[in-house]
Amino acid sequence: MTPQAAASLDLLRRFAPGTPLRNAAELIMAQGTGALVLIGTGPQVDEVTAGGFAIRDAPFTAQRLAELAKMDGGVVIDDSTNMIVAANVHFMPDPQLETVETGTRFRTAERLARQTGAAVLAVSEEGHLRAVVFSGEVQFTLQSVTALLAEANQRLQSLERIRHQFDEAVARLDRYEADGVVSVRDVVGVVQRAAVIREIGDDLDTIAAEIGESASLVALQAEDFERGVAEIAELVNTDYRPRKPKKGSSVFTALTNLDLDDLYRAEVIADAMGLGGLDDHAKPRGVRTLADVPRLPESVRDAILKRFGSYSKLLNATVEQLAEVEGVGPARATTIRSYLSRRESVLTRADLPS
Repeated sequence: MTPQAAASLDLLRRFAPGTPLRNAAELIMAQGTGALVLIGTGPQVDEVTAGGFAIRDAPFTAQRLAELAKMDGGVVIDDSTNMIVAANVHFMPDPQLETVETGTRFRTAERLARQTGAAVLAVSEEGHLRAVVFSGEVQFTLQSVTALLAEANQRLQSLERIRHQFDEAVARLDRYEADGVVSVRDVVGVVQRAAVIREIGDDLDTIAAEIGESASLVALQAEDFERGVAEIAELVNTDYRPRKPKKGSSVFTALTNLDLDDLYRAEVIADAMGLGGLDDHAKPRGVRTLADVPRLPESVRDAILKRFGSYSKLLNATVEQLAEVEGVGPARATTIRSYLSRRESVLTRADLPS
């Protein structure tokens, strides 16, 4: 997770249902007064504020903020001390800053957030009630727990469906590897679904942060559906990329700059991975197979891969040939050979998923 994404999730959690800031927003909406609240202090904040009056020794509470919001001006909260420091303030952000908002209060809030980097809460007055949090380039509308849970359930259903497709794609790749008929399309099918699962999982992380303490079940279900997916995708990437990826690199890094729509286009994924045409033949090195051998050090696995060079040669390796590899030895060679034989036997008998 990037630092920016982590900061966004932290901001969502601060406004989750039951938190003081969320309670304040709901009180303000209930009384229909509207509000503009800047959460932060410093020179950049001073540059965009004028008028109003300073407040001393006023710890932030939802009720106190709701009362101050009845005034015409905005409110400033010191984020480091959690104190309300000014009220009835006139905010004057740079009018040249772009904004996609239409109402004056929300346009001001977006510009304030961009100019100061602070979090800004904007609540509409009577009529179509709306509360939006802005912070830098990030913004989100506060939703009810009911709406958030409904959205989470939709995402979980999608995640379950894609996970099922992912498992089928992995099983298909296993069988085709055993038969020596893997195409780039089969490889991409695994990585593509892993990327979509990752994307949906990120969405659920965001929703869970918004829900707050009631999100434990959502997080648990999402974790179950995501378990092991990224690891398999990384192994497939290492197995089939024309060149061995640098240590510490990730297949998802190659997909970072793709639009969401591109994740559903197999040819785009293949190009990002440098695999060629979808119908081209693909040859695995055996990385994923060896990764499943119990207690096999990575250095020994790499030595085996270097010695045999391909999955087909690895499957045909004898105990004696395996034992010759540095770090293997007779006992470990017997274990590896036994594992490879069992795996090949199981895959040969297995039916492809429908």
